[in-house]
Amino acid sequence: MTADQQRFDNLPHHGRKRPRLRRLSALYWLLLCDVAHSASLLDRGQYLVEALMACDNCHTPRSTEGYDYSRRFSGGSQVFTDKDYSVRGSNISPDLESGVGPWSDAELKAAIVSGVSPKGRLAPVMPSESYRALTPNDLNAVVAFLRAKRPIKSDAPPQERHGALEPRRAIPGAETPLSDAGLADPLQQGLYVASLARCMSCHSGETDGAPDPERRLGQGGRIFRTPAGATVASNITSHPTKGVGAWTDQELKRAIIEGTGRDGKPLAPTMANLSKAHFSKMAERDIEALIAWLRTTPPKE
Repeated sequence: MTADQQRFDNLPHHGRKRPRLRRLSALYWLLLCDVAHSASLLDRGQYLVEALMACDNCHTPRSTEGYDYSRRFSGGSQVFTDKDYSVRGSNISPDLESGVGPWSDAELKAAIVSGVSPKGRLAPVMPSESYRALTPNDLNAVVAFLRAKRPIKSDAPPQERHGALEPRRAIPGAETPLSDAGLADPLQQGLYVASLARCMSCHSGETDGAPDPERRLGQGGRIFRTPAGATVASNITSHPTKGVGAWTDQELKRAIIEGTGRDGKPLAPTMANLSKAHFSKMAERDIEALIAWLRTTPPKE
């Protein structure tokens, strides 16, 4: 070390700056990590909401050209009616008056996975039974994504709910939160995707007016009434003739993400709409896992 360097190192201010610089560098690094984590959380939440859970389908108003994203999550257009309720998809934007802005994260999570809002049990058309499988990290991501959207005030008519409003049954194996480690198994991943995408909510046969994923898993037969007319959910079990057991993986993939059948013709509007607007955004890994899991469903006629 030269004499000049030694004199510089011994200056009173020089020794004091180094610890401060180290502290600033550490703080900067923590901030960068926090920003990266937040971005990753929002990206994951967006994927779950848009590609799998299809929240817009019930909670975003529509125009003749599809979803009206200028009023995203301010409440849906479709009315769901039953003997115990007449409801629309509610405002799930962070608006403080008409949305979920005043709700705590715990209250929002309870609505998503348990079907219970601060005002009481939600109508069972809210598919919370399908969302019970959400991993803790994914549930956090969904809440973070919804919180980050623009608050939109809406004047939706009041919901009409009465009676027991019993929650529906989940797919066997998806009744409680799955773990990130468990999703390394492709079949567990396929079950997870099937649950979040509500495949069996639509395609299971009904018992006493509600989907029965235990005894009639994937059997089909549920009737959907749309502006285009009534349609019947298909059998998607592994049955070789009544179900999709004879379909190739490519044919199943095309049905899921393009909304077309084996003959190349469009599927009924409900499935076709979901395919184009949502399931077409599925990651390849999720599609493959879903198809592999569908192959394991017991054949039913």
